[in-house]
Amino acid sequence: QVQLVESGGGLVQPGGSLRLSCVATGSILGSGAMRWYRQAPGEQRELVAAVAWGGVTTYANSVKGRFAISRDGAKNTVYLQMASLKPEDTAVYYCNADLRPVGSPRYTGYWGQGTQVTVSS
Repeated sequence: QVQLVESGGGLVQPGGSLRLSCVATGSILGSGAMRWYRQAPGEQRELVAAVAWGGVTTYANSVKGRFAISRDGAKNTVYLQMASLKPEDTAVYYCNADLRPVGSPRYTGYWGQGTQVTVSS
């Protein structure tokens, strides 16, 4: 069974840093685009950053220059390095990836369970 497993969330002071990780487990033939979303209480889920199979990255304007997304294709893992964190970055962060399971002819979108990031003094 293919799953996305996130880790790295927690409580951090404003101006601090955190690194989120998301690994795809199970029998996987390949991974396409991988993304991080976040959802704050009472808000819609929003795209934070994405990295394409070829390595091209995109970011939400609110995190440009502070967050960096990267991937390790061999490990089917995506990372989100977050710096200069602000209270408004507080949210549940979700990993999303297009994965091709063994035995499937196509890529399918998968979601992780989410990891809480709280920025507070």
